Amino acid sequence: MSEKIEKVKCLIIGSGPAGYTAAIYAARANMKPVLYQGTQPGGQLTTTNEVENFPGYPDGITGPEMMIELQKQAERFDTEVRDGWVTKVDFSGDIHKVWVNDTKEIHCDTVIISTGASAMYLGLDSEQKYLKLGGGVSACAVCDGFFYRNQEVVIVGAGDSACEEAHYLSKLCKKVTMLVRRDEFRASKIMAARVQNTENIEILYNTETEEVLGDGQVVTGVRVYNNQTNEKHDIPATGFFVAIGHKPNTDIFKDFLDLDETGYIINVPGTSKTNVEGVFVSGDAADHVYRQAVTAAGTGCMAALDAERWLASKDSAFEVSTSNYN
Repeated sequence: MSEKIEKVKCLIIGSGPAGYTAAIYAARANMKPVLYQGTQPGGQLTTTNEVENFPGYPDGITGPEMMIELQKQAERFDTEVRDGWVTKVDFSGDIHKVWVNDTKEIHCDTVIISTGASAMYLGLDSEQKYLKLGGGVSACAVCDGFFYRNQEVVIVGAGDSACEEAHYLSKLCKKVTMLVRRDEFRASKIMAARVQNTENIEILYNTETEEVLGDGQVVTGVRVYNNQTNEKHDIPATGFFVAIGHKPNTDIFKDFLDLDETGYIINVPGTSKTNVEGVFVSGDAADHVYRQAVTAAGTGCMAALDAERWLASKDSAFEVSTSNYN
């Protein structure tokens, strides 16, 4: 171990809307939070050009700008925001042990997990190019669908989430082309029927994406192929949506926390509590339903309040036990 063990009252792992909101509440409660930003400071929202559905921004704001403002607000109340990422934890004992960058060991009274989830993409070079440019590739129809009003878009996916997102886009867009890799949906029958019965959704079965087409700045179409006949054709589109799932960033917790089959942390319903006392979860690391910035922020608030109350109950118990000796 290259560094001395540090003791922290409240450690926050992750820096998206959930992490920063937890930090704001924890700092105002005098919990002296320390927040590690992780491998993607600011979380998924830093890849979003325009955020128009977060309350308080009537003219909208870019994702990176919002994260900068949230960080400043957390730091205003003396949150210590640090670079680095948590590489290992040990929640097996009374002391919550966390290692940062494989070197620094921290002993924490409470831990708030805000590590989020990462959208899964196809991995095509052209897809990643326009994703990074903010030029028409997205993994969130609810977040970005508004920008494609009265336009033609393509969405990839065959599960319930893909059907839900395609149906959402159909209310905004002129046409939605849905690419399904197999000859049937993976979605439930009711969700599949919903898109099949929507007039402006065209479903192409046995179809995969070969390339996302563009002019170097924005998406102009999608080249697809039939995986049965190898026939190729181009689909004009200004937006390319990927709905093939999310992977929660929770691998380092799997030996200590209860996770569902996908890897989302299971919390006590109505709270941010996990199966380990003193460890709380917020944001997309536990939320596989909504995955919105505003809901993540709300659960960040819950986690900080739950952590504060847990600490208070421990302090009260300590005071009662020591008073027996007076």
